[in-house]
Amino acid sequence: MSTDALPEATPATPFRRLGLVGTGAMGRGIAQLAAQAGLEVSLHDARTGAVDEARDFIAGVWSRGVAKGRLSEDDLARYRARLHEAADLADLAGCDVVVEAIVENLEAKQDLFARLEAILSDDAVLATNTSSLPVTAIASACRVPQRVIGFHFFNPVPLMKIVEVIPGLRTSADVVGRIEALGQAMGHFTARATDTPGFLVNHAGRAFGTEALRILGESVTDHATIDRILVDQGGFRMGPFSLLDLTGLDVSHAVMESIYHQYYEEARFRPSPLTRSRLAAGLLGRKSGEGFYRYEEGKAVVEDEPPLPAASPVPVWISPEDPEAVQALSALVAAAGWSLDRGERPGAESLCLLTPLGEDATQVALRQGLEARRCVAVDMLAGLDRRRSLMTTPATEVRYRDAAWALLGHDGTPVSPLHDSNGFVLQRVVASIVNVGAEIAQQGVATPDTLDRAVELGLGYPRGPLAMGDHFGSRRILTILDNLFAATRDPRYRPSPWLRRRAALGLPLATTEPT
Repeated sequence: MSTDALPEATPATPFRRLGLVGTGAMGRGIAQLAAQAGLEVSLHDARTGAVDEARDFIAGVWSRGVAKGRLSEDDLARYRARLHEAADLADLAGCDVVVEAIVENLEAKQDLFARLEAILSDDAVLATNTSSLPVTAIASACRVPQRVIGFHFFNPVPLMKIVEVIPGLRTSADVVGRIEALGQAMGHFTARATDTPGFLVNHAGRAFGTEALRILGESVTDHATIDRILVDQGGFRMGPFSLLDLTGLDVSHAVMESIYHQYYEEARFRPSPLTRSRLAAGLLGRKSGEGFYRYEEGKAVVEDEPPLPAASPVPVWISPEDPEAVQALSALVAAAGWSLDRGERPGAESLCLLTPLGEDATQVALRQGLEARRCVAVDMLAGLDRRRSLMTTPATEVRYRDAAWALLGHDGTPVSPLHDSNGFVLQRVVASIVNVGAEIAQQGVATPDTLDRAVELGLGYPRGPLAMGDHFGSRRILTILDNLFAATRDPRYRPSPWLRRRAALGLPLATTEPT
């Protein structure tokens, strides 16, 4: 048959027999879900005994489900009967879809698909679980590239309810539709993305770790404080350094470098020398017993936060630039029983509280003509509920820093003191996440709704990047980025046109243009 077209098929036609090559953690999870979805599953692995190990492992998962009342004995028997061993690749001949979950190596995947093409019928689909290799490049070695598609799951497969569906440049629409239907039958949200570096989820996740590493590299604060701020103030499930330790720097740093270079050194994805040096030292994270944290019996050793300093109340003057911040901080001062300086200019001994967006405390103090020795900046992006962040200028006197620290923590809410930084911690990381997400939407990697849902499911963020921008205010996010870029001239902070246009028009960031 011609290599330029696949036989016509109905998109709704379900797959009946799935071949799985590679029975490691990812392959086992895919096989489990496929069997539960009613497919006959043929398992192949080059290592002797690997298929038996995989079937026993999957059966153990189902047996625990029976013990917990989630499955019946009949379910267990049906599912187990759907798992078959394919001792040789040739035993996959009857499969109408084969998913590979082998080593992340382009030549290995190309070679496997070329061998499978000699075995399978021409209307069988070849799906790759690659997390970083171009689907189009894998398909380029195939006689029928139209049948090759990315089908990228996340570990652990049964619990991470998302799979990326990535058509290559020549993948047929029929194959896309059938693979999306398969992912949905397996109980997952199918996130269609274009064949770009990092696809969707790994692409969208670049800002969280890289910006946190940049903050750490600037000695704004320590890694544990950054984690605390992003968990408490940002609502993230895990801080970036806890996540890097969990994933392992041998994996994380390689992904950071890969996506950075695949995007031809795009500044938004720039890795950090901090991870490179730790990787060289063997400080990989949990798996090596030490990464950014040290681990004892599997638990991170984290130093206690510094105690609240003892400080006598002083008059408090609040910069009038942000009326909402003035209202919130005035209420805090009143609740603490401290005196509020209501003058247009601060009194001679007043603590001056500043509320910058993307600026540092030094620049705001100079711009407003204030004495830097009495100035302390407070991050008001997320309000004052779960944690409060303050930062000082290099000239701020200790007594004023301690006064602000004591005031902000008077009610028991934890306080994180920082060195001067454009944008604090939360502002920089959130603005970077939103900006990368906006650029993904601008490039058409995925639809805005798909982007937000995929990030929530795949990364565990409290909101997708576009919804996050709307939550904190797209104009505030744009101001943060503009001020960061003006201060640093680093192109990593240049705002995406998608963000700039919608913020200027007051539109939700998920707004698309008419077609």
